[in-house]
Amino acid sequence: MSNITRRAFTLGAFAATPLVAACGNGVGSNNAQKIDARVDSTLGYLYSTYPNTRDLAAKSTGILVMPLVTEAGFMFGGGYGRGALRIDNATVDYYSATKGSFGLQIGAQQFAHVLFFMTDAALERFRRGSGWVAGADIEYVFNDQGENVRADTTTTTSPVVAVIFGQAGAMAGASIEGMKYNRIIP
Repeated sequence: MSNITRRAFTLGAFAATPLVAACGNGVGSNNAQKIDARVDSTLGYLYSTYPNTRDLAAKSTGILVMPLVTEAGFMFGGGYGRGALRIDNATVDYYSATKGSFGLQIGAQQFAHVLFFMTDAALERFRRGSGWVAGADIEYVFNDQGENVRADTTTTTSPVVAVIFGQAGAMAGASIEGMKYNRIIP
């Protein structure tokens, strides 16, 4: 493969990443009713598949639900999704999630995630910021062999608890660290 061909292939893959990331995650469908329906469906699946998450929801001050985030990458990568912030089971705001990356990566995947805000201060920081970036203050909850979500007292005292589930595709790992959330108007 010549240098020009390699360069064109790399640039083409980088340019196509946003298009791949947009597939099937609500891009172009800003309708609030569609987002809310997807959020309801995602929460129904989460609570029925991982019943322990109901306890997290009951203890949380707010829940951000991202029903579908699509990631793709070949050296450069990106991800995108839309969801809703719920407080007391009512939608109060809509958000987009975007992510960019660079490094040794190839593939595409889709997944859902829910952020449980466990303190009023964490929820307030999220809502007041012009764009909130997921980082080190998040505690991740993982599936165990019994298809239960492991959430212990350490997890529930963290300011933000993230549950990632429903992964599909061929890309190693799903992470929301470095993902930026911005309020949108559907």
